[in-house]
Amino acid sequence: MKQIKISMLLAAILLLNALPAISQTAPAAEELTKLLNYFLAGAGRNDAAVHDRFWAEDLIYTRSAGVRIDKAELMKGVRSAPAPKPEDPVTAYSAEEIQIHQYGKTAVVAFKLVGITTRPDGGKTVSNHYNTGTFVKRNGKWQAVAWQATVIPKPPSEK
Repeated sequence: MKQIKISMLLAAILLLNALPAISQTAPAAEELTKLLNYFLAGAGRNDAAVHDRFWAEDLIYTRSAGVRIDKAELMKGVRSAPAPKPEDPVTAYSAEEIQIHQYGKTAVVAFKLVGITTRPDGGKTVSNHYNTGTFVKRNGKWQAVAWQATVIPKPPSEK
């Protein structure tokens, strides 16, 4: 009888220790990852409709240059960008090391943004940033309400 109580106590302790790992699984992880990838593909084309869908009206965006902007200013920049010319470099964005923590209808999405810019001569430049976005689900859709971008410095050997 004493052995059964000890076994039950150990099982309960193991279960309680597993709860933090279980609670870190974001139910909307697949949906948020899909939204992020959709956005990154559109951002590479400077697609205003994609930006408008992704960012909430009450957005607070802190750029890697240390400047804070809102959605209106961000969209003004997107819409005023000149149309690309065939000789312009092309940048493709992707997300690596994605981490998602969900808290009901709020989620934090952190990832490493990789930007690969290809020049017409075939040369490439790679940039890396850590991005963290806070998303809120309103009216059935997730949108970013806060964003922080931080440049990842190149190692001294690559400078």
